[in-house]
Amino acid sequence: MQHPLRAGEFRRIYDPTEAGRRWYINDHTVIRGPDERWHLFGITHPEPADPFDEREFAHASAERLHGPWTKHPAVLTAERDETHLWAPFVVRHGARYFMFYDGGGADRTATGMYLATSHDLFEWQRQPGGPLFRDGYDARDPMVLRLGNRWVMYYCATRKAAGGNHVVAYRTSTDLVHWSERGVAYTDPTTGTEAGNTESPFVLRHDGHWYLFIGPRPDYDSTEIFRSDNPFRFHPEDLVGRIHAHAAEVIESDGRLWVTSAGWDRGGVSLAPIFAIPSRRNL
Repeated sequence: MQHPLRAGEFRRIYDPTEAGRRWYINDHTVIRGPDERWHLFGITHPEPADPFDEREFAHASAERLHGPWTKHPAVLTAERDETHLWAPFVVRHGARYFMFYDGGGADRTATGMYLATSHDLFEWQRQPGGPLFRDGYDARDPMVLRLGNRWVMYYCATRKAAGGNHVVAYRTSTDLVHWSERGVAYTDPTTGTEAGNTESPFVLRHDGHWYLFIGPRPDYDSTEIFRSDNPFRFHPEDLVGRIHAHAAEVIESDGRLWVTSAGWDRGGVSLAPIFAIPSRRNL
């Protein structure tokens, strides 16, 4: 197995525990705000873990990526037809910030992908009209990037709404509101319901290649990395690396790449540098 990317030592940067009560952060997102501070949003709940009672999003901010971080009140709380709040991802477009998240629903074969927007990262307004789309089984963990003249949303799902092969699905948009029918960027040989081992997809371009991070695989604190020349086509044989992280998010700061890790009973969010091993053509 080649290892073009590897992570250094993880160090905890944020612990949401307060007044002696332990809280966790699970799937999360980090973005720099209009105030030039870093902002973190994520699934949160008091320990022990209770995923179907995760009904608010944590919010914290810091001047530096390594902290210290200041805890703020939750930015969204589940309401109306939302049965939970999972896995936010935030991007900036123009003067607005767009937060995509899974709000669940009564039927896990048709969970809803929702949108809220903000100008300052503190006050958020839900997109009217309900979810942007529904998908299953238990489709969730959105990640959005700009590719040419369109946006691409990656998320975990199963091949069919009622179950099947675990996949990384994708949809495209020109306005971040209206999304195409789904395609499939990665299909895992494993089958089942829920999102399985294609959770927390994160896609980035580096050194002329596209990289897909997914996990937990093969265990809770492990994320595997796949490399491809096509951002819409990854295969199991494209595996090139593995890092010790759960719900990994990749962040660029001051010209360097960093990767996060969080999860149940992990004491908050940790951060490690990503080291890129030069490709042969750069040696």
